[in-house]
Amino acid sequence: MLDPQDAGPHHRIDAGYLEATRESLASQGVHTLLVQFTDVHGTAKGKFVPLAQIGTVLRTGAGFAGPSIWGTALPRTGPRSEYYARGDTRTLRALPWMPGVALIVGNGFVDRAPFDACPRQVLRRATARLAERGWMLSTGIEPEFFLLRRGEGGRYEPFDGADRLDKPSYDLKSLPRQLPFLHALRAALEAAGLEVEQIDHEDAHGQFELNFRFDEALRSADNLMLFKLAAHALAEQQGAVFSMMPKPFANQPGSGLHFHVSLWRGGQGLFAGEGGRLSKLAEHFIAGVLAHSAALSALAAPTVNSYKRLVVGESLSGTTWAPAYVAHGPNNRTAMIRTLGDRFEWRTPDAAANPYLATAGLIAAGLDGIDRELPLPPACEDDLFALPLAAIRSRGIGLLPQSLGEAVDALEASEVMHGALGDTLHAEFVRLKRAEWIEYARHVSDWEHARYGALF
Repeated sequence: MLDPQDAGPHHRIDAGYLEATRESLASQGVHTLLVQFTDVHGTAKGKFVPLAQIGTVLRTGAGFAGPSIWGTALPRTGPRSEYYARGDTRTLRALPWMPGVALIVGNGFVDRAPFDACPRQVLRRATARLAERGWMLSTGIEPEFFLLRRGEGGRYEPFDGADRLDKPSYDLKSLPRQLPFLHALRAALEAAGLEVEQIDHEDAHGQFELNFRFDEALRSADNLMLFKLAAHALAEQQGAVFSMMPKPFANQPGSGLHFHVSLWRGGQGLFAGEGGRLSKLAEHFIAGVLAHSAALSALAAPTVNSYKRLVVGESLSGTTWAPAYVAHGPNNRTAMIRTLGDRFEWRTPDAAANPYLATAGLIAAGLDGIDRELPLPPACEDDLFALPLAAIRSRGIGLLPQSLGEAVDALEASEVMHGALGDTLHAEFVRLKRAEWIEYARHVSDWEHARYGALF
């Protein structure tokens, strides 16, 4: 069933509701709307619109040149050259770090119809499939990030030059030094309606994690984009660079974007079985995620740099915390899926993942597992990081793709992921990411010059 917003070329908005909304925002000092959408790369885009134009934003949407947006494949002429971000009133909120401005997240429309290649529309289609069964997916997304600055030669380095411990996790020397930024970020997110649960120093120099409360999958993805908007702006005010690059430093852990996942019908959790075990429904869902892990990797780890994180080996603190093994296990952080009784943690995604596309792919994989009643492989309770690769293979445990090119090949071949993304976005994602991989493969690095320049 379509959302009422999708009914007709111009969404009807009750005049009384519209005026009350305008007056409420104006009473909060809001004079401008930031109409925001997300492109295929997971980057926030948008424009400022005077509050007086809120009716147009809600009925038709703010207009953009479609070909100027990554991943649309829209033409330069004709009715399909225009992209409209039609505001979702449920996302309206004043932005504390941008006085006078309120955010409204837009759904993509083209030629008066929902645009199939809009990442938010892709996720809306996925959640509609769940709603047809009376289900709702909840996700708790845990962003890790770096605070950086430009160093000599243009390379990035930790913003805090004194952040140098060999094992920096939970460091209470570096963490307080970043209190001005971290406190401003927490306060801004809470004022915008998010419930921040904790903030800590992570396992690499200049790396932090901020967790906010889980929510319905679409709102959770919206919340992550809100977090990124706030963090970029507030870090810049401190003279720092907020970075969700998956792995900035070769010898240190990268940044994950772990998903805590649960399925609900009304107020009843559907993943919790008896005796603290997972339900059969949860087992089938997880089996689907494992079965489609290679294709999902392209959505969850979507950059060349992502596969510097998804490798097996030692890092500065002794582990990568980024499992490349297609396995699951109870509270096992060395497996791709960490099971927790009433939910599971999907540990593949990194900080560069588009939350809408990664979630839509996750739903498609899980539903395929449920529909085909896929059996869950045996749980793994071992520390997989401690086992040699030969032992891993002898147990029949697969590896995630070890390059973006390999992951894109798997995505292109996947009918399930094709169905989840739709024809346009599936083709565009494959095209853009294959070009990214080829460009990287043809790049000649400093390492190659140092190793081969005078060798032969």
